[in-house]
Amino acid sequence: MATVRPFKALRPKEEVANKVAALPYDVFNREEALQEVLKEPLSFLKVDRAETQFPESFNPYDIQVYEKARDILQDMISQGILIKEAQNCYYAYELTMAGRTQTGLVGCASIDDYLTNVIKKHEKTREDKEIDRINHVDICAAHTGPIFLAYRAQETINTVIERIKQEKSIYDFVATDGVGHRVWRIANQDDMETISTEFKNIESIYIADGHHRTASAVKVGLKRRADNPNYTGDEEFNYFLSVLFPHDQLMILDYNRVVKDLNGLSKEDFLTKVAKNFIVEELGTEPYKPETKAVFGMYLEEVWYKLTAKDEIRSVNPVEGLDVAMLQNFLLIPILNIKDIRTDKRIDFVGGIRGLKELEKRVSTDMKLAFAMFPTSINELFEVSDAGELMPPKSTWFEPKLRSGLFIHELS
Repeated sequence: MATVRPFKALRPKEEVANKVAALPYDVFNREEALQEVLKEPLSFLKVDRAETQFPESFNPYDIQVYEKARDILQDMISQGILIKEAQNCYYAYELTMAGRTQTGLVGCASIDDYLTNVIKKHEKTREDKEIDRINHVDICAAHTGPIFLAYRAQETINTVIERIKQEKSIYDFVATDGVGHRVWRIANQDDMETISTEFKNIESIYIADGHHRTASAVKVGLKRRADNPNYTGDEEFNYFLSVLFPHDQLMILDYNRVVKDLNGLSKEDFLTKVAKNFIVEELGTEPYKPETKAVFGMYLEEVWYKLTAKDEIRSVNPVEGLDVAMLQNFLLIPILNIKDIRTDKRIDFVGGIRGLKELEKRVSTDMKLAFAMFPTSINELFEVSDAGELMPPKSTWFEPKLRSGLFIHELS
């Protein structure tokens, strides 16, 4: 029931792929993005974050920024840094981090599948973030960053990809962050037809990471449909760039929380209130990482605590039973008065890739306490999406991150 199809990728020449490949645009703030571009002039980040080409005072959402991104993209094509694939292809994209490997299929997913909920969501999107990527995609006339999708593993697709991986790769490099990237082209017609057919037998695929980019790609597609009332549905703007991973190869890391104050409470009063819904154990100075669901690490005044959710606050509901929801509903909201974690400036989030020492660092500098989370599982993500529900913000942190610039999907 899912439509996934091959495409003629715009991609870097093999010898510069490691220089062009860049982390997603939204993992950097403006200063970090500028430093990345200064460090590596070929980085695709200068397309995804073209405000790095303007003075710091310049509005990053000015139309000139998106026009600059388009111009840089065209320059990379004219200079031969990016080349156009001669035929429609899929690609196998392998990422290796800390000895662990996962392999996804690069292709184009359908905006109609998004509209009919074959592609399922688990997060809300913000209009301002959508508008930014809508302008970027529309003016560049290209999807420059792939959407991270997941599906329940399918043996036939796995078999094709594993066989293709025995052939010579077109890219093979280790990025500066130590993550290995290997890519194989899937150009055999029988293989491509097998993959496309097998996806039609898959009932649902899921947005793992990239809700804003997906929503933006869909809205650009709908805009172009409106501008072309005789569209057939086969045009490239009806599809968006994706990397699709089987669920059993994915790892979700913890997405931890740090909070600025105790909402006017003393440490003793705060701990007393926490103890109403959690079993509180003082552990000492050794960092504590939860090893099971419904257990949390808490760091306060240089001491680590173990919080175990009491039975009465646990739930079989796919959303209410999430660890992030339990923390939010029974601690952050009622005790710390943090009612909207999207907008409240008293809370911040730290990806698990940074480790527990980063939580201690934040508490010693600009925050009062930290919570170390047990990671949301991929099955929990599926259950929430299948129920048509939404996860609380900042529920999942996927690693390793897909690179932008290795594959570009042009809209015409």
